[in-house]
Amino acid sequence: MTPLLVMDGDSFTHRAYHALPGSMRREDGGPENALIGFTNMMLQLWREEQPRSVLVAWDTLDVPTYRHEALEAYQSGRVFEAELLEQLDMLPGIVGSTGFAYAKAAGYEADDFLAAAAEREEAAGGTALVATSDRDAFQLVTENVIVLQPAKGGPARIDMAEVRARYGVDPAQVTDFIALRGDPSDRIPGARGIGPKRGAELLGQYGSLEAMLQEGRFASEADALRLYRRIATMDRDAPLPPLPDVTPDWAAASAHAMRIGATRVARRFEEALSWT
Repeated sequence: MTPLLVMDGDSFTHRAYHALPGSMRREDGGPENALIGFTNMMLQLWREEQPRSVLVAWDTLDVPTYRHEALEAYQSGRVFEAELLEQLDMLPGIVGSTGFAYAKAAGYEADDFLAAAAEREEAAGGTALVATSDRDAFQLVTENVIVLQPAKGGPARIDMAEVRARYGVDPAQVTDFIALRGDPSDRIPGARGIGPKRGAELLGQYGSLEAMLQEGRFASEADALRLYRRIATMDRDAPLPPLPDVTPDWAAASAHAMRIGATRVARRFEEALSWT
């Protein structure tokens, strides 16, 4: 069965920006390192997985989500360089020029679109590959949804057994696990004194965070833990564009890249013409 490929645009752009030298510049002198790095990753995934279609999901950084409003510390302290932000603004246009879909909307994070797309594809009887370095996406794994996590030598394929091996919980318990353990990268505190091992043990014993709270565990932290779980839960109702089967138009993408002065990106799309 040909899968839908869903990519976390922000995750891959950050990786590209920090992996490639800032000396890579467009014709107008603007930065090109994240543009070429992201394009390389997208093309590699398309060539290896041969998906029926591709959706790239993006954060909207200038509008807070309900998560930021509900927890003041959520993702606080993150500062992005101007040259990274400039390229993040340009990449949806590059993605769209290939014929691939992208999703970006105020009030939603890239994670939410990943969840919505994976659920829609599975509900339609299909399979999905979710490409992201964000381990929160382990909550999306099912028999028909696999996470592709960037790793040396090629992406690691995270299936249900691998989630259990890494976290000691089922994918359906991942949001409860995050609420208990906390998430330093997102500034989610977690339960006092509970680390990953103890969090997994408690979920093995009780089955869910809610069952623990009903039994009187963490009574003084119950409201906070429910909030952390809600914050960690991806919004599967995020709005999506249509996702029909797509044959990418590498020539149009190359022409678009040339128009914006991203000559290295254009050359990569030109090389891809020989693949089809």
